[in-house]
Amino acid sequence: MKKTVILILLVLTTKGYSQFAKNMFSKDPIINLENWQKQRLYFGYYLGFNSFDFKFDYKNPVPVPPGADIQVKKTTGFNVGVVADLRLQEYINLRFEPGLYYTKRDLYFPNIELKNEYLREVSSTYIHFPLLLKFSSLRTGNIRPYLVGGMSTTLNLSSNSKSKDDNFEGKFRVKPWTAAYELGFGIDIFSEYFIFSPSIRGMFGITDELIRDNPANGPSQWTDNIDSMKSRAILINFTFH
Repeated sequence: MKKTVILILLVLTTKGYSQFAKNMFSKDPIINLENWQKQRLYFGYYLGFNSFDFKFDYKNPVPVPPGADIQVKKTTGFNVGVVADLRLQEYINLRFEPGLYYTKRDLYFPNIELKNEYLREVSSTYIHFPLLLKFSSLRTGNIRPYLVGGMSTTLNLSSNSKSKDDNFEGKFRVKPWTAAYELGFGIDIFSEYFIFSPSIRGMFGITDELIRDNPANGPSQWTDNIDSMKSRAILINFTFH
């Protein structure tokens, strides 16, 4: 019985894959959703992953040996959001992709010897507002590559910006609002019922996020030598229209 079920599943899977390959990669594919992107406005949603980092600039040069500057341990976060796509021209679209992004970074301060003080965990829950231009190529069958770029602003719900405590009390603070520019590429894959668009983008912060420690507490080993701290990220999204 089990062998029969497995055999049926294999046949169905093979048949489905063959049909998909025929529709997507044959010389004369069946054109799916031919007029979909001729709409003036359409919507979708996305799910994805992210990897956030920090770029530090220092007031005074840090020592040369590797690891002497602030080290960032990155983790993989997740993204979820919606898409509004406005057709400006046959090959150019304006996209608004608000979403919720969660990420976590660990900062290691090598100049601090106390065991409980050299590590700061920075967990961030972002509401992300990117406004992007999408530049599409000619459609080939059911595939259409594109480039995307633009500006974004982000609200950090976990910034601790209103906290009066600072690193002397174990509280790492960042500004709630930041700005960045984004560049990436992706591909629209037209299936029979929807458009699947995997994409990858780089996000590069242009505003300093750090809130310095309170001067009243004395010299700070955590923030005094930091001239600027900006987020960088790799964003991988899977969009469905």
